[in-house]
Amino acid sequence: MGAFERLLEEFADAVNTAEGASGFEKVARRTAEQLGFRWFAYLNVMSGQPEIVSSYPMAWTRRYAERDYQRLDPVIRRASRDNEIFSWSSSAPDRSASQAERQFFDEAGTFGIKTGLTIPIRGGFGRTVAFTLAMDEKSVVIERPATELLEIVHLIAVYFHAHFSAERRRCPRVSDGQDILTQRERQCLTWTAQGKTMTDIAVLVGISARTVSFHLENARAKLGAASIAQCVGEALRRGLLP
Repeated sequence: MGAFERLLEEFADAVNTAEGASGFEKVARRTAEQLGFRWFAYLNVMSGQPEIVSSYPMAWTRRYAERDYQRLDPVIRRASRDNEIFSWSSSAPDRSASQAERQFFDEAGTFGIKTGLTIPIRGGFGRTVAFTLAMDEKSVVIERPATELLEIVHLIAVYFHAHFSAERRRCPRVSDGQDILTQRERQCLTWTAQGKTMTDIAVLVGISARTVSFHLENARAKLGAASIAQCVGEALRRGLLP
């Protein structure tokens, strides 16, 4: 199995168990960085109102939403028309770009957002959905992306949209205390409490050792523990493990 295939497998497993916008953001941020990109951004425009999940600088994301930039953003406009992955650069916008669109790119550039790959996703009912991987500098990865990279990126975008949309459609659950941890996080902690190594857990659960580490670290951060051992003890103390 190649590096891209392993990365896709780990992403698919992680996004399948992600919860909430912050959980999905963490998964996509990690995958984008593993692919060599600086940021990712997911935007779903529903009835004119954007739903944004991204690792862009918070100040830019806030400004984008407050100023309704999805109505002006040339990348989103193109995503609403195209079906294929496309690259873009804030330093070299399309010749047909208006003055306002050029100013938009200039403003994005002040936050370091200079070039990217965008994957249009057909959202249905006239919705525009786009998944973007971006960088703060020119790169041959974006200017001349390899076919294998394009295929993996397309699958990542579709997986993210499908799982995030499904998660958003769920009815809110009543918190019972165990919602602090995802099912997969509790599963990995339970095996850890029984003395299993990450390699053991990977075999038992059917995921990669790296993904086991990812879930354990998420659980450790949520419970405010300094180590995985302390995390296990805290989870047991709170009655979060079976």
